[in-house]
Formats: sequence, structure tokens, C-alpha cells
Amino acid sequence: MKPSHLSAIRLSLIYAVVSTFLCCATLPSTIAAEQQPNIVFFLVDDLGQRDLGCYGSTFYETPNIDKLAADGARFTQAYAACPVCSPTRASILTGLWPQRTGITDYIATDNSNGPAKWNRNTMTLPAAYRDRLALDSPTLAKSLKSAGYATFFAGKWHLGPEGFYPENQGFDINRGGIERGGPYGGKQYFSPYGNPRLTDGPAGEHLPDRLATETCQFIEAHQKQPFFAYFSFYSVHTPLQAREDLRQKYVAKREKLGLKPTWGREHMRDVRQVQEHAVYAAMVDAMDQAVGKVLAKLDELGLRENTLVIFTSDNGGLSTSEGWPTSNLPLRGGKGWMYEGGIREPLVMRWPAKVKAGSTIDTPVSSPDFMATLLAATATKPAEQQQIDGVSLLPLLAGEKLKERSLFWHYPHYGNQGGAPAAAIRRGSWKLIEWLEDGQVELFNLATDESETTNLASKEPALVREMLAELHAWQKEVGAILPEKNPNYDPAKPSGRGARNQPTSQPAKGKRS
Repeated sequence: MKPSHLSAIRLSLIYAVVSTFLCCATLPSTIAAEQQPNIVFFLVDDLGQRDLGCYGSTFYETPNIDKLAADGARFTQAYAACPVCSPTRASILTGLWPQRTGITDYIATDNSNGPAKWNRNTMTLPAAYRDRLALDSPTLAKSLKSAGYATFFAGKWHLGPEGFYPENQGFDINRGGIERGGPYGGKQYFSPYGNPRLTDGPAGEHLPDRLATETCQFIEAHQKQPFFAYFSFYSVHTPLQAREDLRQKYVAKREKLGLKPTWGREHMRDVRQVQEHAVYAAMVDAMDQAVGKVLAKLDELGLRENTLVIFTSDNGGLSTSEGWPTSNLPLRGGKGWMYEGGIREPLVMRWPAKVKAGSTIDTPVSSPDFMATLLAATATKPAEQQQIDGVSLLPLLAGEKLKERSLFWHYPHYGNQGGAPAAAIRRGSWKLIEWLEDGQVELFNLATDESETTNLASKEPALVREMLAELHAWQKEVGAILPEKNPNYDPAKPSGRGARNQPTSQPAKGKRS
């Protein structure tokens, strides 16, 4: 890479950090308690961008989130920092790219997805990763707590074992946050939960509703001071379980619309192409009802005007395994993949006192931006020597523009959904994916090919070289670990992965719920 290009990259990275400090510096260093905005942050697990009515779904019903979008700003090109959960969650809480936290894959309690225990016939070994968020990490909760906020966590944590739970990372209250990536204790999505951080409710109580109740109780108890309520749904992650009344609702709707399972192929994987899974639809519906319950509490207490509400997801919808519950089309791929279906997320932000209702924002943004945004919104100074990779999104909410920048991804692992180790960069409308097994490259122009069907790498060699150089410089900057060759790999044996290919149609396999 040419020195001038390296300098430009360094300058862009410096700009990202400095702009965060400037955003905070332009606001008063202290704000009276009644002026500090409350923060309600909804994070949904495994929700695809196209799983909401406000993003185009005609099968799933999400009236509360749709109304939230109509009353605030809807981002069309928001991204998760990783195609799986734990890295994105660490990035949201710290404002760092996942590689700086060391959490680059979902945290398996037995570390079975790490190189030491790897027993799959793959070209490379997955990279080692950190299995807990370091206790000295600067988190949103710690920062806002230092500014006088009451802090609350409900739902999925998945960022380390006991001793590294939400209460150890700046949250005053923890309702349900443990090391597990799903509700795998007790009766799972129904009480009794078997969760050491959530007391059981009446038999059959539904988890999303219970977590919404806990969140509402916190808001009511702390309405006289600024609060940060982080509602991190276990929904819509597997196991696929739903309230029977809602399941029947969507079975009837599916039959009325005449919807049937339709399948495509992605790297030897079936991929669902039609949203018609009744259980998943019911899970989305229940999640939306839980959001509505919390929003209604804000209205009831007169807190709507000065509460910043954020709604987003941690990775793309699950479309290639584990029940194949949803379709992300027209986006390609899903959870675990570096294609748009795996990383492009819904993002809605409402702040009536500051944000124009009905706004649509097309600027690409990513998970690390939440730290900078919330520090700026609350006039909270970053911790001493705190590094922040994201930038504040407040200018976008005010109708202004951000300086153009590149976004990056690095996933040196094999997901459970068929994805392979890969890294990516988005610059403007161009997106480049480098597959880390063999160095193959794909280049897409998302402005004209949102579905990533046409690889333009051979037609744009100069651009490929430029973007690869920028990606590699970023990997070095953040300390990204590359996967090593697997000494036990046998190309003559099946690995469960085929050659990369374009999506093709395939007869339905009968997977339906």
C-alpha cells in the first residue's frame, strides 16, 4: 500500500475518535437532571431487517415498531458489527470494533467453536477469541452511570460467565442476563425459566412479556431521575416457541394468503425465500407487543418527549439453519454470513424533542456508533483515554450529513449457519468480501445490486486492490486475528460446505411450522 493511502486511513480513524470528543465538547459539560434524556435501548436477537412491517414485511405484524419508526427516524443501511451475536453486543456496549474487545465469535460455554476443540473438516481452523467482556471495558452503562443515570438490564447478555454479568459491567439491576445465548433453562420461553437472574413467574408466563414488565417497573421506579433501560430480548432466537394464540393467528393468515415454503441454495445450504413460518411470525409479534408495552409506559408517565428510544438487532435473520424460520430476501444470506442478509439490521431512533418524525436516513452506520451517539446525547464525557471507533449519529438525526467513511467486518470463524471465515469493507456503495479460507474476493455495487448477485471483482481490479489494502490496514490497526490452515483438513472428505455460488431455486423440502 502506498504511504499516502496509509496516511489517509490513519486520518480517517483519527477523525472517527476526535469527532466523538468534539460532539461531546459542543454540548454543555453538565445538564440539569430534568434535561438529560432518558434512554431506552431495545436490542432484538436474530431479527432480520426485513422482519418488520416498516422494512417491508407483509406477513409479520409489528404495529408498535412501525409506529415507532413513523414517529422517529428509520435507518435503511444500518449494520451489525458482526454476523453473529456476542461480537455485536460487545461492540454496541463499548463503541469498539469487536476485534479490539477480542470477542469475535458467539461465546460457546464449552469453547467448542475455538481452535483447541475443533473437529470439523474445514480448510482453516477458527481463530481463538476471548470468551468474556473484560471488566475494565468502558461500557455504555458505566459511562451513563457516571453521569447520574440509573442503569437497568433485561434479557440476553451472552458476554461471559458469572462475575462478568451485567451487574459487573455498570448495570445497577440485572433481570435475566447470564452467560447463555438463548433461553435454554426450564421451559425456555415460558415460566419456569430456570434462569438464576430471573425469578420464575406463574406457570406459562411468556418471557418477552415478563421482561417488558420488569422494564416498565424499573422505568416507573426511576421516573424522577435520568435512566438507561437496556432491554435485550432473547427473542427471536431459537428455540422456536410461541404463544399458541399467536401461532394460530399466523397459521390462519398463511392459509388465507396461500403461502407455501419456497427454497433456494447458498453454499450447499437450503435458504428460505418466503416469510410464512407461523411460529416465528408469532415470536416477532410477541416481541412487538413487548416493545409496545414499554412505549405505553413512557406515555403513561409523561416521559415520551425527552426519551431517546433506540431499536435494533444484533445480526441478520436466521434463514439457512436451525429451523430456517425467516427469509431475508431481497438481501442475500442470513445470520452467520457476510452477505447483507447477515449484517444489515433494522434501526429506528425516536426522540420527539430532537428528531423529526417520519425521517428516513440512508447513510451507512454500524454498531460502534451507539457509544458515541449516547455520550453526545447525554453530554457525557468519554472516560480518560477511552477509545471509540464509532461516530455520533446525532448530526444525521438533525438532518445533517456525516463525513464519508468506510465500515469494516472481520469474522475468522465458521458459523453454525454455513458461513465461512471472511472479512469485508463497505466504502460508499461498494462492498468487498474477502474469503479467508482461500483469499477469493467478491465485489458488489449495492446501489444497483442490493441482493449481491453480480461479482464485479474481475471488472474493477484497481478498486479491488484499493479496498483490499484499506481492509488489510484496518485489520492490522485493530489487531484482527487471521485463521490458520487446518493441518487435518482432507479435501477428499466432505466438509459440509460447497463452492460459493449464486442463489438458485429449489423444490420445497417441507420445512414448515
